[in-house]
Amino acid sequence: MSRVRRISIMMAILCIYIWAFAGLPIVELKETSLEVISAIFSGLFHPDWGYVYDPGGEDLLRGLLDTLAIALLGTFIAAILCVPFSFMASKNIVKSKATVGISKFILSFIRVFPDIVLALLFIKAVGPGAFAGVLALGIGAVGMLGKLISESVESVDLNAKEALTATGANPIKTFMFAVVPQVLPNFFSFILYRFEVNVRAATVLGIIGAGGIGTPLIFALSVRDWERVGVILLGIILMVTLIDLISGKIRARFT
Repeated sequence: MSRVRRISIMMAILCIYIWAFAGLPIVELKETSLEVISAIFSGLFHPDWGYVYDPGGEDLLRGLLDTLAIALLGTFIAAILCVPFSFMASKNIVKSKATVGISKFILSFIRVFPDIVLALLFIKAVGPGAFAGVLALGIGAVGMLGKLISESVESVDLNAKEALTATGANPIKTFMFAVVPQVLPNFFSFILYRFEVNVRAATVLGIIGAGGIGTPLIFALSVRDWERVGVILLGIILMVTLIDLISGKIRARFT
């Protein structure tokens, strides 16, 4: 019976894939496609090194630093805002089901909106620029971080909390010395992981006007300046790779 069930599931999945691919339009290459592709690769292999640093105007280093600053500030804002929601959404800390339910709903509601949608909303509210990108990444990350940290809080060992309570410790000291030390390693690990995600997201948000390296990238693409596109892409790849390596080594110390 289990074999028949497995075959049925595989056939159902196969039918879903066939149905999904059957609805895709036929891919047609334009006459200029090969020319554009060759130009892009030519720009990657012959980047505009003069754009790396320009003392008199915008350059690659300033754009990458802006992107890094947007991601860092957005992560900092999210790290602060997610803490109260994380603990209020934890069933073993808050006994009120209504509070837990409302907190979980707020975190789920925030996660519904992609970063790019939040960026568009904040661009309309505060205008284009890095500030809109910081708000979009900061608010958008609260949902994910709040969920992950609340799950970490719910998995803590409460024996230490009960032992401190038995010795006469007040609720604040019990919470600070029994719960927080168990959550901190995961907290910092999640924050670092979200910072990696925010760095990638910040490069995309610049394309729609939320600051960072994405803004000069879309300008270079619009005027077909492939050499500048190449050096910007190389800068993004190098920055993201270095951040991933450094963040990975730091997170390994918390696990």
